Amino acid sequence: MSSGSRQPPQPRPQVQPPPARGVAYLLVLFAVAALGLTAAGTGQVWQTVAQRERETELLFVGEQFRQALAAYRDRSPEGTPSAPASLDDLLEDRRQPVPLRHLRRVWRDPMNPQGEWGLVRAGGRIVGIHSLHDAPPLRTRFEPRDAAFAGAASVMQWVFVPPPRAAADPVSPTAAPEVTP
Repeated sequence: MSSGSRQPPQPRPQVQPPPARGVAYLLVLFAVAALGLTAAGTGQVWQTVAQRERETELLFVGEQFRQALAAYRDRSPEGTPSAPASLDDLLEDRRQPVPLRHLRRVWRDPMNPQGEWGLVRAGGRIVGIHSLHDAPPLRTRFEPRDAAFAGAASVMQWVFVPPPRAAADPVSPTAAPEVTP
């Protein structure tokens, strides 16, 4: 070949366009959607677990009030009311020469964000408590002392009252209990 001769131009290599980037975008969208669904499912499970824990705490606290109301009733001196006028009366019962403590503290309602209780009254005195929260309960099985709670439409219907006295109770109020929020 001579130095003066020209070679025919080489064909340029074909440059391929980059692969479509929309596929990667769709994959990212699907990943974000899957994460969102997983987070929503986790939130639902967490909410259920939290409600179960609050229901368990409500049963514990309700039993504490049930026992305190029974102790107040059973230790009532002759001629004094057998039920407290307020929940604070369970903290320090001054009807005896030495004050009695039937309850360590006035527990907050674990189901109610304000912590307030619904009170069951008879003759103006407190004979029981209940939650003010109206959510349907998750729990379906109960201890024998709480067997009446089975089938309740809401936790508000879980009313904690002390069991009746073994003998006739001559000082208990005769009026029917009234449930007040």
